[in-house]
Amino acid sequence: MLLGAVLATAALPRVAGSQEGWDPASQEPTEMKIKMTFGDHAMTATLYDNPSARDFLSMLPLHLTIDDYSSNEKIAYLARKLTEEGSGPFSNEQPYDLCYFMPWGNLAMFYADYRHPGLIRLGRFDEGEHALHIRGAFPLRIERI
Repeated sequence: MLLGAVLATAALPRVAGSQEGWDPASQEPTEMKIKMTFGDHAMTATLYDNPSARDFLSMLPLHLTIDDYSSNEKIAYLARKLTEEGSGPFSNEQPYDLCYFMPWGNLAMFYADYRHPGLIRLGRFDEGEHALHIRGAFPLRIERI
C-alpha cells in the first residue's frame, strides 16, 4: 500500500508538468483525421495534438450547419463548448487552419489570412479546402476517417 502511494506521488510532478511545456503554436500533426462534407464537396483535415482537438474528435460524428462569416472564414456552431485546457496564443496563423473560437463555441475554418485572439488551432485542412470559398450556408457532416 505504501509503495503504491510513493509511486503515485512520484508520478504526479510529471503529469502536472506535461502541460507546462505544451506550446499552443505547435503544429504537431497526429493520426486524428476527419472528413467534412457539405453539398458535393468533401474536405479532409489532420488534427493537432492538443486537448481541444481530442475533445472535438470525441464528439464525432456531427451534423451541423456551415455558413459564411466575414470575408475569410466559414463557421459551424458545436452543440457544446470544447475544453480550453492547454490553450494559449499562437502567432503563425495561415489560411486553411481549422480553429475553435472559445467565446462563441464554434468552429472557425479559415480560407484567407486571419488574426484573432480567442482561438485554439485544432488542425489543418489537407484536401478539398478550396470548398471553403463557396458562399452560402449548407448542412455539414463531420466524421472520423
